[in-house]
Amino acid sequence: YKYEAEKNQMQKQMRQMQKMEALGTLAGGIAHDFNNILQPIMGYTNVILKTIDSSDRNHKGLSSILNASMRARDLVQQILTFARKSEHDTQPVEMSLITKEVVKLLRSSLPATIEVRQQISRTSGVVMADPTKIHQIVMNLATNAFHAMQEDGGVLEIRLNSIDTEVEEAGLISLMPGTYVCLSVTDTGIGM
Repeated sequence: YKYEAEKNQMQKQMRQMQKMEALGTLAGGIAHDFNNILQPIMGYTNVILKTIDSSDRNHKGLSSILNASMRARDLVQQILTFARKSEHDTQPVEMSLITKEVVKLLRSSLPATIEVRQQISRTSGVVMADPTKIHQIVMNLATNAFHAMQEDGGVLEIRLNSIDTEVEEAGLISLMPGTYVCLSVTDTGIGM
């Protein structure tokens, strides 16, 4: 009897896992399709915003479209992260490639009032990580920076380089001495 109960419980858990996997696959497919719809909306809105003066009566409406699209894009990213939960295996990741990809995306979607600067070292190194999570972290940091500068504009700077920590420094920041990749996202916004 105990064996049958355990077997039924295991089968129930397996069915639940299969449902979640199917749901994740469906959510991922929908999110990708939705993202493909959002990209031209954001791109064309940004292009039009750059060609009209801020006093133009359409400027505020277009800015609202861009902001709503960016919020939708962030939501899509969260859905994709949920859909890929089963794929969170670490692998060697070239940080500079992911960071440059994010910068390219930001330049096409942020308003002209925000200048995006980058200092990305091609020799910053490879880390063992989940590339989707790294992409999401950089995007979230940049999105927070954008919100801090939304009213008055400003400069968003993304830096990536390698650093060496000595024994004395490592103790202060809870790291083993050695070489690390350092990602820095700064803005000239209002702060937290």
